[in-house]
Amino acid sequence: MQIQDLPYPDPGVPDARSGPRFLWWLGRNQLGGQFKALAWGLLHFVAVSAQPFCVGFAVEAVVDRSGTRLALTGGVMALCGAATAIGDTFLHRAAVTNWITAAARTQQLLARKAAQLGSALTRRVAAGEVVSVSTGDVEKIGWFVEAVSRFTAAALTVLLVCVGLVVYQPALGVVVAVGLPVVALAALPLLPPATRRADLQREKAGRATELASDTVAGLRVLRGIGGEELFLDRYRSASQEVRHAAVRSARMWSLISAIQVLLPGLLLITVVCYGVHLAREGRITVGELVTVYSSVMVLAYPLRHFEEIAMAYSFSRPSAKRAARVLSLERVTDIGGSRAAGAPSGDLYDPVTNLLAPAARLTAVVCGDPDAAGRLAERLGGHPPEDSPSALLGGVPLNELPLDSARTAVLVQDKDPVLLSGSLRELLDVPASGGIDAGAALAAAQCGDVLDALVQGSLDAEDPMDARITERGRSLSGGQRQRLALARSLITDPEVLVLDEPTSAVDSHTEARIAEGLREVRAGRTTVVFTSSPLLLDRADRVVLLHEGEAVAVGGHRELLRSEPRYRAVVTRETEEEAVLGAALGDEDASLHGVLQDLDDNELEDGEVEVIEREEIEETA
Repeated sequence: MQIQDLPYPDPGVPDARSGPRFLWWLGRNQLGGQFKALAWGLLHFVAVSAQPFCVGFAVEAVVDRSGTRLALTGGVMALCGAATAIGDTFLHRAAVTNWITAAARTQQLLARKAAQLGSALTRRVAAGEVVSVSTGDVEKIGWFVEAVSRFTAAALTVLLVCVGLVVYQPALGVVVAVGLPVVALAALPLLPPATRRADLQREKAGRATELASDTVAGLRVLRGIGGEELFLDRYRSASQEVRHAAVRSARMWSLISAIQVLLPGLLLITVVCYGVHLAREGRITVGELVTVYSSVMVLAYPLRHFEEIAMAYSFSRPSAKRAARVLSLERVTDIGGSRAAGAPSGDLYDPVTNLLAPAARLTAVVCGDPDAAGRLAERLGGHPPEDSPSALLGGVPLNELPLDSARTAVLVQDKDPVLLSGSLRELLDVPASGGIDAGAALAAAQCGDVLDALVQGSLDAEDPMDARITERGRSLSGGQRQRLALARSLITDPEVLVLDEPTSAVDSHTEARIAEGLREVRAGRTTVVFTSSPLLLDRADRVVLLHEGEAVAVGGHRELLRSEPRYRAVVTRETEEEAVLGAALGDEDASLHGVLQDLDDNELEDGEVEVIEREEIEETA
């Protein structure tokens, strides 16, 4: 196992039933590295622990005036020094390799899981928790995995030294052999409360990280409503809670560290006092006393690894638990699927709502509940909840298809799509059929002004495709980000494209042109659009109204506007006053009044045209 082997061609299937099982699985998959670190650790610790015996033999050689023995002991000490240096060097090398490979394997598993689940991941686990697991938690997991081999080497060394002291000088060796386990295990009763405090600290830190992530993501909105100070105060409060929890945790760990210093000191005092007594009685030699004394002094070094392994496990266990929770998430059925790899085609049907989107048609879905629309979009993408049936494409359940086939067949664009940082060329470099080029997709999404803005914002980019997009596209307006995301979805040219409110942040003129471009580019393909915009609805081949989780009306936009009050209430945002007006003026005139009001309320972007010709509105309504 070498660092250059990363990333692994296949990181394996983790045991994500619990945090400890996941840690054990990681350790098992790095047995080669663990044994290598154990071997170098034994060489290092044994060489360090052998030095006191060499000192004792040297003292006895001086007392006996034996130059030969003194020279031999000096040679052994030189060998031990060289072994100590070599063992320490390669132990550190092997330990760091174990740390990095464990952390990298965990990150690779998390990345693979995120790719498998897609947008369903953040619907089941908070985004802040995913960030926390993939950053700080992987380091703690790697720490424990690499600390195991060093702890094992230290424990074996302590055992060997105790046995050696009992054989070398039984009177003092028994005292050391009895006292060392007490010293090593004395901190165990303090570990549970220390672990609880550390868990509380990480929980509060995770909440603070999530709050910071949400605040940064919504900074533009916060500035617009003047809410920066409110969220800053919230983060200050969360940060102070983390600080207080960290101080309480540090106090407990400092107490454990103090015990690890105090008890070896008491053991050393006991050994010295008892050894001096034995030496005065002539039962041991001065060289034996020096040997035992030096051994106890040196054993404080490997004993520190007992404290480290306790801390490493305490910090890594909740981290591994969070990682295992993310890695245990699955699609409703096995990712491998049970059907042939070929992507199906045909009508898209959702058995929960009875929504039917005919093949090669543009179907608009009107739903007054945004949460219900999001859940439906998730099912249409092949990610239903565990207690919900999957959508069917051509009669085939999507969650029974292999993941790559399901994603080739259906692409779902969320209402809040994410733009990754990089050039526009890189943004549009996505798996695609090749039937739609970048120019056609950008034109259909009405991205002309977006390209101009990107070129103006990039000093060294003459070609808009080489212009840089900042993280999450925060330098762009909401409507510009929406249009770039729509172009990215169009260029993939999937068999079925599901768009959730793709034009909610653009003005009415641009929205009308996008509707026409969408029809042209997606001709002959199945498209489902969740929207309440009359401009999009009027250009759909088929409009479906969802009410209380069920498709209750199907037809054309104008037909439903005249005949279905529930549809009219959602599309025109009809108020009680408008309902009264409808009764007085007649349904058709009231409907026109609602559409006019809805179009007037649309937010215009970047100072674009604010007045829409009445002829166009009447044609739409």
